[in-house]
Amino acid sequence: MKIGMVGLGKMGANMVTRLLRGGHEVVVYDLSAESVAASVADGAEGATSLADFVDRLDVPRVAWVMVPAGDPTNATIRELASLVSAGDVLVDGGNSNYRDTIRRAEELAEAGVDMVDVGTSGGIWGVTEGYSMMVGGEAAAVDRLRPALETLAPGPELGWGHVGPNGSGHFVKMVHNGIEYGLMQAYAEGFELMRHKTDFGLDLHQIARIWQHGSVVRSWLLDLTADALEENPDLEGVAAWVPDSGEGRWTVVEAIELNCAIPVISLALQRRFRSRETEPFGDKLLSALRNQFGGHAIKNAS
Repeated sequence: MKIGMVGLGKMGANMVTRLLRGGHEVVVYDLSAESVAASVADGAEGATSLADFVDRLDVPRVAWVMVPAGDPTNATIRELASLVSAGDVLVDGGNSNYRDTIRRAEELAEAGVDMVDVGTSGGIWGVTEGYSMMVGGEAAAVDRLRPALETLAPGPELGWGHVGPNGSGHFVKMVHNGIEYGLMQAYAEGFELMRHKTDFGLDLHQIARIWQHGSVVRSWLLDLTADALEENPDLEGVAAWVPDSGEGRWTVVEAIELNCAIPVISLALQRRFRSRETEPFGDKLLSALRNQFGGHAIKNAS
């Protein structure tokens, strides 16, 4: 069985590399001819269009989509749906909203095409360490993907699982990313507090390395924290500006709709919003209010 991969961004290309190393035949397509050429040099079979891509796959086909969520995924799956046949499987391995995934699965099912959503985590390290994959879809379709999933995962029975019906894979990945927000924020705040304690002269990189072994807060994120502090102890040249990919927002919205309290994740998301304001209006208003009711001095903006 050939596996098709549409989208050769960093993660998609790395997944192709891991599949090839595992002995799979892979057909690739991307809008960038250079990206296709790079995967072909690695051993993949290149396609020049989505129609050519579909023609090169063995029937019943497996086409894995790794493009940005939203309009790019919508457009890609829509075009693929017009080219594939009943019995084929389309996989969305991106960070799609699970509600969109459910809708797409229902539309594809009308044509006899199976949809599988694979929430994928692993970043740039997945090519060597393996990917964590949360899989949603019909059992038969997931079973067809098993050889690829076992190759992409850290081990055949490690780091991946069929978590439920269509949408569940992307839902679990959404929550996964929400948890990631909270963990990252906790590390950031803890290290900032230690940096403020100047009279101890703490070496933050040393402390991160200490915590990596035996500590209850050890984790891969802590490993990355230690690496970042070793490379740039004062984080010179790094702006205090933190984006969000959208899944943290979806997690908070879902919690509101389900009347489920997730204060840590919610506040971590809000803190990212705050990081992107150079002069928060709310803080200015606080200063103005103190002046209004108490005559407290206002620090003039420079």
